[in-house]
Amino acid sequence: MDIQVVERDEIKVVGISWNGSYSQASSIPKLFKVMETRLDEVAHQTEEPVLIAPFHSRETEITYYVTTPVNKIDQIPEGMVGFTIPGKNYVVTSYKGRPEEVENTYLKIFDWMKEYGYEQDHQALGLEIFPKKQIETNASEELYFDIFLPIKSYKE
Repeated sequence: MDIQVVERDEIKVVGISWNGSYSQASSIPKLFKVMETRLDEVAHQTEEPVLIAPFHSRETEITYYVTTPVNKIDQIPEGMVGFTIPGKNYVVTSYKGRPEEVENTYLKIFDWMKEYGYEQDHQALGLEIFPKKQIETNASEELYFDIFLPIKSYKE
């Protein structure tokens, strides 16, 4: 597994949100289907062919968004949210595999961060970035996306 540290510029996004306990997380894949049917409602979409899923995980619950990147946020469709994700340093890797194996990939990233002296920034949003061309594949038995975990400390 290839893991590296990258710096991302700020991203403006518009999309739908969900909040619940980890035991309810099995409903998250349905969010992608809902967002896909509503993409035409979002104004000012960028040319970047991705869906961005920012998330904030806490001890007992998670807030998960399925969004599309936009050039500006001025028209937010009913039932959606729009916000800017600040520029940040992230530990990043790609995931390809079965949905039940995703957690193991996150554990490997946490181990790598500890080994190389990086600390996760729990105040910032993590990102899962899904190429739009992979959404149909992701709806089946195999997932493909990039994982970005925000970091506080940046090892020189």
